[in-house]
Amino acid sequence: MHVLATLAAGATPNPLNTEQMQQNTSEAASWLSRSWMGWAESALRIVVIMVIALVLRALVRRLIAKVVRGAVRGARSSSQTSGSAAAGAAAGNRGTGLALANALLASSERRRQRAEAIGSVLRSVASFVIMGTCALSVLSVLKINLAPLLASAGVAGVAVGFGARNLVTDFLSGVFMILEDQYGVGDVIDAGVATGEVVEVGLRVTKLRGANGEIWYVRNGEIKRIGNMSQGWATATVGVQVAAGADLERVRDVIVGAAEEMAKEQPWDEYLWQPVEVLGVSEVTADSLTLDLTAQTAPGRQASVERELRARVRTAFREAGIPITGLESESDPAIPAQPVDAAPPSALANPTSPQYKASVPLEK
Repeated sequence: MHVLATLAAGATPNPLNTEQMQQNTSEAASWLSRSWMGWAESALRIVVIMVIALVLRALVRRLIAKVVRGAVRGARSSSQTSGSAAAGAAAGNRGTGLALANALLASSERRRQRAEAIGSVLRSVASFVIMGTCALSVLSVLKINLAPLLASAGVAGVAVGFGARNLVTDFLSGVFMILEDQYGVGDVIDAGVATGEVVEVGLRVTKLRGANGEIWYVRNGEIKRIGNMSQGWATATVGVQVAAGADLERVRDVIVGAAEEMAKEQPWDEYLWQPVEVLGVSEVTADSLTLDLTAQTAPGRQASVERELRARVRTAFREAGIPITGLESESDPAIPAQPVDAAPPSALANPTSPQYKASVPLEK
């Protein structure tokens, strides 16, 4: 009976334990309600931040694309206007007009490529800044302490900056080269460390093809100075030698005539942008004179113009009977040969001379 009474008493629920369980359940429900509201608010804030970032990124990229298209259209319209003016100015010279038109088209294409390259860089930078700011805002919403992260990022940035300073220098140099349009694909440049035709322009490396066909990979940070031989126009310079006794006025007329005939033929009428000019005598020696010729040519065509001009002047001199050096005057009937002072003959060579008769042969 005592045992049954004890079991019956133990099976009766304790009012204190029931109240504690109800309190714990109420606190858990309240915490869940508060946390759920916080989670929902955080998720909503993250969604809003991401939507704003994506919309802002799209608007900025569209604005950059619009600016690039406007720059391209401006370059084309400027090229067309300049081309019309050049055609009107060069109406009497078909070759010069074609050369100027080609140069203007190339300039327009270069500006288009430069605008597109700048637009690509700006789009990348804008996307990096906007999405980076979005990521930091999301971390802040998630109650993640950004101070240690930013400090670690700063230390890592300093380490990477010291370790990859050449890479940063190459990148910045490439950006400014593109912004300033220092050179483009197809230009012949002297970059100091290498010379050749530009094959590819990158933000870090410029690729050149040398005169022998070799490919040079030049880091943009290593380029300290650039000589662009393909922008605007070039100058062809030729030195012509004639005999010291040649008539300079006649020589000048023959050179001008040969140059005028050359300027009327293809493709030299496109390569020669200005008439050939005889500057005058630049060097005087005992048997020759050197006259300098110069002409304004299309970019990159000065070497071929110089070779052709030398050949044509040489042919014109032969047809006109003008010797190139004093050595040709002996066979040229137009210029009398200069007498050469010969040594007097020896008296011993004449058997009838007293000196020969007075000589005594050596005894064997």
